[in-house]
Amino acid sequence: MSQERGTTLYYGWKIVAAILFTLTFSSGLSFYNHSIYLNALAATPAFNVASASIAVSLFFFSGGLAGLLVARWVQNYDPRYCLTGGAVISAGALSALSYVTTVPQLYVVYCIFGMGFSASSLIPATTIVARWFKRRRAMALSIASTGLSLGGVILTPLCVLLVEKLSFQTAAPIMGLIYLVGVIPVSWIWLRPSPESMGLRIDGDAVDDAIDEAVDKENAPARDTANQDEARLSSSAPIEDGLSFREARATRFFWGIAPAYVFLLMAQVGGIAHQYGLARETLSESQTALAVAILPVMSIIGRLLGGWIVGKVAIKQFALFIMGLQILALVMLASGTGVWGLCIGLALFGCTVGNLLMLQPLLIAEAFGLREYARIFSVANLMSSWGTAAGPAVMGYVFALNNEQYGGAYLFAAAAAALGLVLFASGGPLHPSIEEKAA
Repeated sequence: MSQERGTTLYYGWKIVAAILFTLTFSSGLSFYNHSIYLNALAATPAFNVASASIAVSLFFFSGGLAGLLVARWVQNYDPRYCLTGGAVISAGALSALSYVTTVPQLYVVYCIFGMGFSASSLIPATTIVARWFKRRRAMALSIASTGLSLGGVILTPLCVLLVEKLSFQTAAPIMGLIYLVGVIPVSWIWLRPSPESMGLRIDGDAVDDAIDEAVDKENAPARDTANQDEARLSSSAPIEDGLSFREARATRFFWGIAPAYVFLLMAQVGGIAHQYGLARETLSESQTALAVAILPVMSIIGRLLGGWIVGKVAIKQFALFIMGLQILALVMLASGTGVWGLCIGLALFGCTVGNLLMLQPLLIAEAFGLREYARIFSVANLMSSWGTAAGPAVMGYVFALNNEQYGGAYLFAAAAAALGLVLFASGGPLHPSIEEKAA
């Protein structure tokens, strides 16, 4: 009997809770806090909005490049070391922001910050969760990645208060300390690199069931095969099947999903970055503060609902639906249909934000397995970081060309999302053919 079917809670769910907790801090103090840091810096004589905005692009570029090394580390060593190192680097960079006085210093610190974020966020987090679950991987990832949105809901307002009450120079080191406390203790107390490291099986399946399944699959002499499998299953190393990176990159699906997410996340991150300015075209300042809370809240609701739905329908069809919904939401936001249109558009956009972030690692794990998941995901993440870094800047440029009106910028985002959908659909079936595997 598996742990999931017995009375004991499968330890994988504790892993999910721990990952949710760490992502809340790593995302809340980095991804969602850029506007706080950059506004504080832009208010000083040494910086302006343009130079500060370039720092955000460098954050995503450096994080994407560092992800290649992070993936290799996570694949070969205990991911907790990676999370710890990333938290230390991020905390140090965040603290150093209060001391930067020149633009080159800002760019160096932000590059280091991006590297630390990469090592303490999605690559190690999704790798750990994927190792612990197979049948309920979608739900596990949806719950764990909710931390990405919770960081914006919980920590960003707290950081705004810290900066207002204490000044940025005083608040930055405090936020760095919060980063450390939020990631490192939980990682070492509750996280484990794989079920095998605790003598468990993926999904909580019993050892005897796993051995019997392996024996039947290999169709070998029962006694010899069972002995071999028992020795293999008793190892603390995770049991990972699937494709190598070389095999994965030879498939049509890889070249569908990887470039698709460049444009999907260009539209998503650009749309998020400019939502405040868009809302201010229609609403008062107090109304805007309420309106921009719609997106992160709906991101949480949408992600949890999506994690339940994707376990019951074909994952690629669900992904296409979410991509189509993102296009619709961005068109609504571009159309300037008044207060209700803005709020509905933000709600729909929020639903897609949560699900698109969840679906990328889930699709990669489903298509290519766990054998070199971290490396495959890191390369796809590097490519998507190009769109993540470019989205806010390109939409800002379109905004300036369009007489400083956001309608054109959000239509551009909708077009980018549509291109992403087309590229993803052109990737063919989720699982590679025998010919592709042999290539």
